[in-house]
Amino acid sequence: MRARRAVILPALLLAAIVLAAILAPWISPHDPYTQHLAERRIPPVWHAWFWGDSRAGWVHPLGTDKVGRDYLSRLLFGARISLIVGVGVASASTAIGAAIGVAAGYWGGRVDMVASFLIQARLAMPVILVALAAVTAIGGSLTTMVVILGLLLWDRAAVMTRGASQQLRTRDFVLAARAVGCSDLRIIVTGILPNLRAGLAVIATIELGNAVLLEAALSFLGLGIRPPEPSWGLMLAEAKEDIFFAPWAIAIPGAALFLLVLAASLLSNALQEASNRQ
Repeated sequence: MRARRAVILPALLLAAIVLAAILAPWISPHDPYTQHLAERRIPPVWHAWFWGDSRAGWVHPLGTDKVGRDYLSRLLFGARISLIVGVGVASASTAIGAAIGVAAGYWGGRVDMVASFLIQARLAMPVILVALAAVTAIGGSLTTMVVILGLLLWDRAAVMTRGASQQLRTRDFVLAARAVGCSDLRIIVTGILPNLRAGLAVIATIELGNAVLLEAALSFLGLGIRPPEPSWGLMLAEAKEDIFFAPWAIAIPGAALFLLVLAASLLSNALQEASNRQ
């Protein structure tokens, strides 16, 4: 029950972000790409409450950026990009790592030697530097980001599934399945993988947060999602020039990133606690 209560808050927070991203085309008050130079740098609505700023109001609840685009609309559409990258990278990296780890743990021998070499080679690579080099060489886009990060974040899943598969292959149900003539593929699909679901779910939520942060970092450096797409990292990069004059322009997308990564982190911790209690 403690584990279930721990899941409620991050799950609700993550569900709210996902729902906002899905409904973005219908709940956004303005087009996130439309520029209005006469309405540049309008402050958020709370500036009217606390400082009596006449420009602030409910027309643009979170204000506008330096070219007059509505910040709330860009924030909602930016959630779509972050979630697509996060879910896509988490799914791809977990699948790649699980395939390598299960093969190494189940068959052992030379397969394990090759998998161990791949894991060590991956761990020797600094993720952010390799991602920077790859994005610079290939070019930044949503698909490119998902592919590159998915190929760089599989090591955690591989290490976990390798160790777990080594233990499971000697269990009685696996030996019984071999005795009745089940193929290795059938044993892996029906016997090994179902016992790894909890661990893979924990790793997938961790990688979701990592992927969101990496995408934001690359976009902030100008090597990720290209303008005028409403990426949260790109919103931070565009607002850095106004940090002393409009600090809310950085605080709002920064807070959104913080909440999304926090929700993923808390959810992974709660899932890990629940799996340990089983």
